[in-house]
Amino acid sequence: MLNKWTREETIIAFNVYCKIPFKDSGKTHPTIIKYAKILGRSPSALNMKIGNFGRLDPKLKENGIIGLDHGAKMEEEVWDEFYRDPDRLAFESECLIAKFAKKDIESTTGIDVSDLPKGKERFAIVKQRVNQSFFRSAVMCSYNYRCCISGVSNPELLEACHIIDWKEDATNRSNPENGLCLNPLFHKAYDNYLITITPDYNIIISEELIENTEDKTFKEYLLGLQNKKLVLPNRFYPKPDFLDYHYQKYLKK
Repeated sequence: MLNKWTREETIIAFNVYCKIPFKDSGKTHPTIIKYAKILGRSPSALNMKIGNFGRLDPKLKENGIIGLDHGAKMEEEVWDEFYRDPDRLAFESECLIAKFAKKDIESTTGIDVSDLPKGKERFAIVKQRVNQSFFRSAVMCSYNYRCCISGVSNPELLEACHIIDWKEDATNRSNPENGLCLNPLFHKAYDNYLITITPDYNIIISEELIENTEDKTFKEYLLGLQNKKLVLPNRFYPKPDFLDYHYQKYLKK
């Protein structure tokens, strides 16, 4: 029988929890198999660990998706640690994956470092890119690869958008609750305060965007989105405080 899960193993399991739609999790899922091999655990054991994390997620319960009934104290500690400092734990989890895989973090995350300088500046940029990759995966999986405004569901046409710009809030750069899954057009519109989302998840299209849209069909489409509810994720709901921060800046524009 294998030893109890260590803190490092539990953090890796949490990383996997963030990167796979919970409803798709299973011992035969390729992602589960991949990371189970890295951990030296069975796919069933890793899948059970992900189920244990699911019990801690209130939004999964609201959506009728129930995790396992029982779990370990370590899962709660890692869960709380992530919410206290998501940027730090996200990077630590990716570093641990590289450590267990006996590879460098550039290889395990697939980030391009060919253009980077050496020294401290290189480390800072690597960390930023690693966490951007984590954030994107976590947001995309939370929304099941679907734009939360348009409903577009082709992953190649989707981006992870920060609600509060990453330059303005260093602590929540990797927090999926600070993210929206949007197509590039709406991502750009959101970043430029042409679109906003209220704290109670209503879509607001600015008069500026509507008035400057000459195409009648697209203008009607935008008008049809006005005050509609956002397509909400299965977990990591966008935090109302973050949405309100963007909404207030939109009102002052």
